[in-house]
Amino acid sequence: MKLPAKDAHAYFFYRQVLGILNRTFVPFLMGGGFAFEFYTHLGRSMKDMDILIRRNDLEKVFEVLNEAGFRTELKFSHWLGKVYSEDSFIDIIFSSGNGICEIDDLWFKHAAPGQVFGFPVRFCPPEEMIWSKAFVMERERYDGGDVAHLLLKCAERLDWHRLVNRFGPHWRVLLTHLILFGYIYPSERQRLPREVIHELLHRLARELTAPVSADQPCLGPLLSRIQYRPDIEKMGFKDARLTPDSKMSPEQAVDWTDAGEIEEPKY
Repeated sequence: MKLPAKDAHAYFFYRQVLGILNRTFVPFLMGGGFAFEFYTHLGRSMKDMDILIRRNDLEKVFEVLNEAGFRTELKFSHWLGKVYSEDSFIDIIFSSGNGICEIDDLWFKHAAPGQVFGFPVRFCPPEEMIWSKAFVMERERYDGGDVAHLLLKCAERLDWHRLVNRFGPHWRVLLTHLILFGYIYPSERQRLPREVIHELLHRLARELTAPVSADQPCLGPLLSRIQYRPDIEKMGFKDARLTPDSKMSPEQAVDWTDAGEIEEPKY
């Protein structure tokens, strides 16, 4: 099949970058549509590419790609870089927009081997894909459908203990997606481990009777940088992205939020 000129250039660009990273032995993972298609085989379009790396490797990745003649940019300093060739680009991801899902050693330890354009690659684990996608609930983008499809295709192979641990104090987000899965696929409900759902529901029951502090932050900005902006700016809620253990600075939170008003976000 003959590709349109723009697509042909993009795919040539993708192959060039994969070749460079393989030759320089920079550890990286395939994410985005390529990883989603690897696990689900649903025919996801391959019109963009996401490469996942550790934050400490970003400088090296940019160096080798700049030497190859490409333009690189640190788009958002807390999670996202980009490499460009004409109108095509690749996202270089080392965390997540909300600052929670940092690319760490566990992503690499549990990655699945495969091939893209003839190059050996490793795909980010389905557990980490679910973890990072579960928080994407913007008004113009919602990744809950991707979460449901990953659960549908991978439920029996998931490391559920690791998945629950990944969410940590944000376990309500995981429970929300598990409940929605049972609603979306009534005939597949039994594929989700009963003990996991029981444990999360038990946590929920305990929370309902636990005392709460009035100064707890609004966690909405962890799900949508735009939809809960009035809560922070007008209603006096604290921004959960800026708690003492947060990996985002106030300046990074402002930049990321402001960008949501003027451009379509890419997670």
